[in-house]
Amino acid sequence: MSEIKLIAPALPNIPWEDMPEGCAAPMWRHSKNPIIRRNPLPDVARIFNSAVIPYRDGFVGVFRGEQCDGIPHIYLGRSADGLNWQFDEEKIKFTDKRGEPFQPVYAYDPRLIKVEDEYFAVWCQDMFGPTIGIAKTSDFTSFTRLENPMLPYNRNAVLFPRKIGGNYVMLSRPCDNGHTAFGDIFVSESPDMEFWGRHRHVMGRNGNWWENLKIGGGAAPIETDKGWLLFYHGVVNTCNGYVYSVGAAILDIDEPSRVLHRCSRYILTPEENYETTGFVPNVTFPCAALCDGETGRIALYYGCADTYVGVAYTTAERIYDYILKYDNASEEDKELGRR
Repeated sequence: MSEIKLIAPALPNIPWEDMPEGCAAPMWRHSKNPIIRRNPLPDVARIFNSAVIPYRDGFVGVFRGEQCDGIPHIYLGRSADGLNWQFDEEKIKFTDKRGEPFQPVYAYDPRLIKVEDEYFAVWCQDMFGPTIGIAKTSDFTSFTRLENPMLPYNRNAVLFPRKIGGNYVMLSRPCDNGHTAFGDIFVSESPDMEFWGRHRHVMGRNGNWWENLKIGGGAAPIETDKGWLLFYHGVVNTCNGYVYSVGAAILDIDEPSRVLHRCSRYILTPEENYETTGFVPNVTFPCAALCDGETGRIALYYGCADTYVGVAYTTAERIYDYILKYDNASEEDKELGRR
């Protein structure tokens, strides 16, 4: 196996199951998936496309809760083991910088990232069209919303877990006002989480059949000594509708618009019944990854069929080897993403 080291603290209580005997895939599913099922709260029909992070002795998460009226909002959850979750029955109450209530009209597909000493939740919301919302917290008791970083239309915002060149860095996917039938990943920078610029192209759609319609960010990039390990989603349009799979790439550590390696094969695709059957069938949608810097273990959280939450496992060495084995990063991928 190729040597790769996660630049991350030890996480001895990371959810984990050993690889099944005879497994040839780059990832393997948790044996008791899905870990979150239908009707998890009285007013919430489904939780999916959600993000978790280590916090104190356990884990905390921001969860897309599809309410029974069909409107998505973000709910807070806590867990001792990362697998069994308890949720607040009320959606997160956001305030503005003055402490006044400031709720989004709707909010979905959140990510949760720690940068230095603060935690940031990012999601898609309405701002006269879909765009990116951000809030910060230090204690998961109060959440302060910040200015929207992008104009409409944009989705799939993912922050890097540390500053690069002194700036906050965020991936996003410009879109349209509908069920976007196109999309590439871009990167933007900010000195203060309010004013964003230096927008650059990271990756576009390519000849890989499973991601030839659109792509978008997934879990927060994981820092390694080989670059940023990125789990993202890729979409293909089939005669039976869209299929969402999980892909993987390695980005340059200092210039993340440069793609060093890009796996031509998906690393997870809808196969199990909880992934192929649900409110939106044939979806595996990554939103978070826990990692243990001591062992190289990685636990990926992903939405299943817009209905459930699942977990899959891999190691830094196994996924890096797979990316290198099936690497087909193009010359455009490897360029600095500016024109």
